Amino acid sequence: MRDYFLRRLLLIPPTLLGITLIVFFLTRLVPGGPIERALAEARMVDQSGGRAHASAGSNTSLSAEQLNQLKRFYGFDKPWYSAYASWIGKVARGDLGNSYIYHQPVWTIIASKLPVSIYYGLLTTILTYAICLPLGIVKAVRHRAPMDNLTSVVVFAGYAVPGYVLGSLLLFVFAARLEWFPLGGFVSDNFAELGLAAKALDLARHTALPLSAYMVGGFAFTTLLMKNHLMDNLAADYMRTAVAKGLPFRAAVFRHALRNSLIPLATTFGQNIGLVLTGSFLIEVVFDIDGMGLLGYKSLVDRDYPIVLGILLISSALLLIGNIISDILVALLDPRIRFN
Repeated sequence: MRDYFLRRLLLIPPTLLGITLIVFFLTRLVPGGPIERALAEARMVDQSGGRAHASAGSNTSLSAEQLNQLKRFYGFDKPWYSAYASWIGKVARGDLGNSYIYHQPVWTIIASKLPVSIYYGLLTTILTYAICLPLGIVKAVRHRAPMDNLTSVVVFAGYAVPGYVLGSLLLFVFAARLEWFPLGGFVSDNFAELGLAAKALDLARHTALPLSAYMVGGFAFTTLLMKNHLMDNLAADYMRTAVAKGLPFRAAVFRHALRNSLIPLATTFGQNIGLVLTGSFLIEVVFDIDGMGLLGYKSLVDRDYPIVLGILLISSALLLIGNIISDILVALLDPRIRFN
């Protein structure tokens, strides 16, 4: 097993190289990059100042030398493969480059957004498993009971509604119309001036609606996964044999069926690690939460490629590591699994 996981770890660097290579190449093909943005801004400045002249037959007031300086500044003066080799060399030294928009190191910008995304990611993961696992067990044991039918309506509704759609609806009803919750943000502007109890209340009011949007998809998926697999195991021959030999039904569920039912959940657990750090793009945009998701969305819109590549590198590495953690959990839960 040790050799298997060592091989998996050794496969992470070449996998990241392949992912970043493809995305880096695509950034050179996508129109509206940083140079085009700078040209558009220069054109707007010239027009607003009444100097709508062109140089060297082009439709911009920048000279050829200025264009070359822009290309050198943004790293577009080299072929894409040469620029990628330069970028990956910096990454190997722990340098993700500087942002085109913020003009700060990418690591510094990402680190400033991490606490918010970690807060929502951890809270979402903990609450999802703390609620969904017991709920799925109860729904499987009491299948077609009134409680199961009632909760199924909520679960299937949550499964069908995307998180950002629910977030927009909650924001419109409970924040804009009823004014029970704030319209967005992580905390209030005067958060630093509040007392400890007031800070906790303010944070809770800002957390309630985004957390509901974060949880809705994972809540429905995890509950249904737990219920369906537990029901399959409850109908298995080994369960009937255990009960027939005199083992109480409750003991048979928790000693045998539950452990087997957790295996599918273990395979998806590692994917949540990426959510813990990177957050959700659209949910953070809807609620104006200044985390990794909103940063990634703005970077895509503004063509801030160093930040886009930095977030991609981190999220891809976390996903690969999460898959390895899932394999470890599966091996711990299922003694039949042997990685050779």
